[in-house]
Amino acid sequence: MNWLKKYNVVNKAVLLMSVLFVLVFTSCEDVVTVDLDAPDNKIVVDAEIVWKKGTSGNEQVIKISKIAPYYNTSTTKVSGAAVRVENSNGDVFTFSEVEAGSYVCTNFVPVLGMDYKLFVEAEGQSFTANEKLTSVTPIDRIEQNIVPDFGGEDVIELTYYFKDPANEENFYLADYQSDFLLFPEYDLTDDFFYNGNEINRKFSHEDMKAGSIVNLLHRGISKNFYNYMKLILEASSSNPFSVPPGNIRGNIINVNDAGNFALGYFRLCEAEGIAYDVK
Repeated sequence: MNWLKKYNVVNKAVLLMSVLFVLVFTSCEDVVTVDLDAPDNKIVVDAEIVWKKGTSGNEQVIKISKIAPYYNTSTTKVSGAAVRVENSNGDVFTFSEVEAGSYVCTNFVPVLGMDYKLFVEAEGQSFTANEKLTSVTPIDRIEQNIVPDFGGEDVIELTYYFKDPANEENFYLADYQSDFLLFPEYDLTDDFFYNGNEINRKFSHEDMKAGSIVNLLHRGISKNFYNYMKLILEASSSNPFSVPPGNIRGNIINVNDAGNFALGYFRLCEAEGIAYDVK
């Protein structure tokens, strides 16, 4: 069904897999269990390949860290890892460490619909993950309106529109960033009720004023990643730091020890980014 709730998450790293979360699928549609005690010293692989429309997508970054014990919000960056991505044609893209825990590739070649495999060697462990690069339909327009806020002053509301492709399942993840937001706000949706039709998504905030710049990133995502993010957002929407859902598993598996999986989700998304100037 269409996932309508928006989420204001207290740390982008928390949401986008860099510190606290993960989900491992043993099949395309697994039942996922949530253990509310975050395991100590887990490897965390923050591997989002984003191909923004209008760019080559050649430069990509993967970050590797270790989650700290519960009640300790610090993380340790993992240096000395070997990181590469291979596509289904056999092309290899090497990610080189440019600073502690940050690995960069400057010659990545994104191809819509192509399968990619991630390989990470870190601290004596080998991790892999598979994912397809998912396309996204472009944003057609953004509209701005004033809407009543029954708890206070009227607020500015932004609505963006896009045409969903017909006769296929599609899933979307957007994030909003601005100076008036301490942390990004996220919006997850699918086309269950709107297949082949125009979809609109709304964003408002009491501190959004004329002159504000809102940076919107609209992604196409896979069904498995959608299911993963739905769990992450549900777990983190009330208080992301109260109970870290450290055993929500992603698609990154440990080939040496299946029980010692890495946190994170390897995902490849086409995206459209727009910087909107609020009137």
